[in-house]
Amino acid sequence: MNDDTGRPRSLGTRSYEAAAVREAARVLLETPIVTAARAPDSLALIRRHAAALRTMFGAQLGYQLVVEPGFARLAKSPPEADAPLRNLARRSGTPLDAATYTLVALACAALLAPGVGEQILISQLVAQIRADAAEQRIALSDGLPGRRRLVAALGVLIEWGVLTETDGTVAQWGDSQDSEGLLTVCRPLLPHILIRSIGPAVGPDDVLAPETGAPRQRLRRRLTENPAVLRENLSPEELDVLSRERNELARLLNDNFGLTLEVRAEGALAYDPADALGDVAFPGPGTVKQAALLLIGELADRGDGEYFPFDLVDTVLGTLIERHRRIWKAEYGAAPGRLREDIVELLRSLCLAERHDGGLRLLPPAHRYRPRITVSTQLTLEVRGEESP
Repeated sequence: MNDDTGRPRSLGTRSYEAAAVREAARVLLETPIVTAARAPDSLALIRRHAAALRTMFGAQLGYQLVVEPGFARLAKSPPEADAPLRNLARRSGTPLDAATYTLVALACAALLAPGVGEQILISQLVAQIRADAAEQRIALSDGLPGRRRLVAALGVLIEWGVLTETDGTVAQWGDSQDSEGLLTVCRPLLPHILIRSIGPAVGPDDVLAPETGAPRQRLRRRLTENPAVLRENLSPEELDVLSRERNELARLLNDNFGLTLEVRAEGALAYDPADALGDVAFPGPGTVKQAALLLIGELADRGDGEYFPFDLVDTVLGTLIERHRRIWKAEYGAAPGRLREDIVELLRSLCLAERHDGGLRLLPPAHRYRPRITVSTQLTLEVRGEESP
């Protein structure tokens, strides 16, 4: 039977199903843990297409997808050695320190302790965390910094959907020792937090080692997860796939994830035309992002190549700080070294630059950016993409 346009209805149905699977896949790429408590509509979409998603993620990227009534967990492979790191952060954007990561692990272990049900008081959970830490000879601070780390660690589990604030909040508990709160626990999700099992014979290197896999899968994973992939970081086998199967690779990335493949002499990237995927928006507002963009433009315009010693970077940044002192955060004016470090970390996370021999090396994708500045009550940067040289 045909529709009003004369096309078979089955084609329209297949097209609709493919679009729904692609939408669900994009949700999982952006948020690998989806729970009924935090995103019921997204989880319903994933559950409707669970079979197709498992097959697609397994075949295309080598990822395992677990779908249960209350959650979906996409277990991605550990990143390649050259991939930018994605640190957990507080709500303020400050990266978590090692002590807070330890508290996240202790909280997960405490929630798996015998007798813990679907709900737990914050005070009971904290008591179990402290008891487990003492048993493992892990020193925890009892002061305000320690409480703040506990709040940040529990905030991570709330963000993941492991915990839900049912009565009261973790933040209120952190502000006052007299406060209490009730948390609801998604216990079935806890065993799936780590993508690999750990034990006495398993060390950090074993947990974090990238998957070897077939060159096709590794290349697809790189392009799906990284802002840009340089040819210098690809194996000969991956380079061969990129060269011989470019058209098929572009089709698969578009059909499965809505990504557009762009291949250049220096490498490749798969970008999202809808600008919805990605955890770091750039260009964007804020002193660090504005300063980073201006720094790229200033360095690129010098024509001195890709490498710039930090003495030169600091000189350029000093000029920019003086030029925009009334607009940018005052703390950076007093600590230009801190601004440089924050910029370097941002550019590294975006695969736009890297540290090299006591300086900054601009990577080819950085040359796509050129700033346009409008100064009003605040600094506004309008940015257009340019072709890489």
